[in-house]
Amino acid sequence: MKLSIIGAGHMGSAIAQHLIEHDHVSLVQICDAHTRSLQKLHDTLDSPKLRSFQVDARDDRTMASILSDSDCIVAASAPALNPALARIALTIGSHFCDLGSSHAILQKEYKLNSLAEEHGLWVVPNCGLDPGLANMLALLGAQQFDQVESIRIRAGDVPLHPEPPFNFRISWSSEKLLDDYTAPVVRLENGVEIVEDPLSGIERIQFPGAFAQMEAFLTAGTLETVRTASGPELQSIDHKTIRWPGHAEQMQFLLALGFGEEKNIDVRTHLTYRDVLARRMRQRMGGDYQDAVLLRITVCGRKDGRAQELTYQMIDTFDTERNMTSIRRCTSITAATIAMQLASGSVRKGGVGAPEGVVPLQAFHDSVLKAGLPITESWRDL
Repeated sequence: MKLSIIGAGHMGSAIAQHLIEHDHVSLVQICDAHTRSLQKLHDTLDSPKLRSFQVDARDDRTMASILSDSDCIVAASAPALNPALARIALTIGSHFCDLGSSHAILQKEYKLNSLAEEHGLWVVPNCGLDPGLANMLALLGAQQFDQVESIRIRAGDVPLHPEPPFNFRISWSSEKLLDDYTAPVVRLENGVEIVEDPLSGIERIQFPGAFAQMEAFLTAGTLETVRTASGPELQSIDHKTIRWPGHAEQMQFLLALGFGEEKNIDVRTHLTYRDVLARRMRQRMGGDYQDAVLLRITVCGRKDGRAQELTYQMIDTFDTERNMTSIRRCTSITAATIAMQLASGSVRKGGVGAPEGVVPLQAFHDSVLKAGLPITESWRDL
């Protein structure tokens, strides 16, 4: 099995590390424009399975040559490149998956559906933590019921040592974060579709240990596949992001000042207020840090004639042995598992679709558990 990764940054390097540990993976190729990123990767991973290429991902012809014969390509680079990379993958006969992007970029990927179907290949966006792992567990949970009534998705990456005022660190893309914090939120409550502002609906949420006092608030989520596949009896579904208390109000203040607007700051510059905010967030909230991923998926419905509640929960913390953040670990295991499922040829047909609607969910669940994600499952009668 030959797999290729675009981007040797935090996420791409972690995906490579996970892939080379599997016996059925014979070769892992990784492409990046920066020599330093590739050298750092080789300093960390010493494996005959690993091959690297310094190349600009926008060089279509060179990329197609390097990626040829790949069973699956994983994009862990700038989200804006995903549609073009997906098209290259389909052209050379490879499946494709990525870690997620904005709604506008996703729409460009979905326009490749006919081409993907024609080639019998899959383009699978949103293979990260949330959306990705969270949605897949939500739909897997729904499949355990005879009738699903409600689904609640709560997930987030938080620093182990929060620093005021934001009590938050950026794990990957500040642009994607701002999309989540500014796009309208669509949720279903008592059978009625409601559109609300992001960063609203703040609730307290408790996890064991140091995470007894957290907050969760509405953010834009990709719920269409979960909602449709859960059945017509579904009455309520929503998605909230978990952070340390106070973060939502801090971001509300910043965005209320207009720093999330895509308006040019001045006629003499192409920079928008949103561009500046994204850059400053990377500078002030980026860097190395220790973290934890908190996740709770709650599904309620009827099973065997009884009203029951199923909860998937995970608390994953910074890996001191590998010096790897939890968000890198959870994201890389999720993306690598999906890529291997696609590359194995076990997923038939083709098209563009969310991972929860494409890959076998029980097999995925069993694989990520085996890989070490500490997901627990609990049931209770209602």
